[in-house]
Amino acid sequence: MRGLHADMGYLLYRLGLRSGQLFNSFLQESGLRLRHYAVLRFLATSEGALQRELSSRLGYDPSAIVGLVDDLQKLGFAERRPSPDDRRSRIVVLTAAGRTFLRDTDEAGLRVTNELVGPLDPAERETLHTLLLRIAEDGLTRP
Repeated sequence: MRGLHADMGYLLYRLGLRSGQLFNSFLQESGLRLRHYAVLRFLATSEGALQRELSSRLGYDPSAIVGLVDDLQKLGFAERRPSPDDRRSRIVVLTAAGRTFLRDTDEAGLRVTNELVGPLDPAERETLHTLLLRIAEDGLTRP
């Protein structure tokens, strides 16, 4: 029988838990969680997104997205606007306050990431990042 540490799925799960704990600790003062941060980071790379797009791109349940956007809107970090393509739909956009929050948290986010990958040298970090991107993108393109 294989040991737990020989199981890559388990190791990825443990890394995900540790990453979430570290990021949530650093976000604790702001009242946000990693899921909020992920929405903000996604919105920072777009001109806005429909809630269903946020759900599919981030892999969150649609009902969770509603609550996350509500929280971000209350803090003034995001807002819902009418979609220019469909009057019945609303897009979620990052506000100036949301951009400022992300800018102010960049350094802390890098510290968290550096703590996670601390045992790796720079070339190994780049390789890990490349491999994680490949795995994550493959998961997003599958039905």
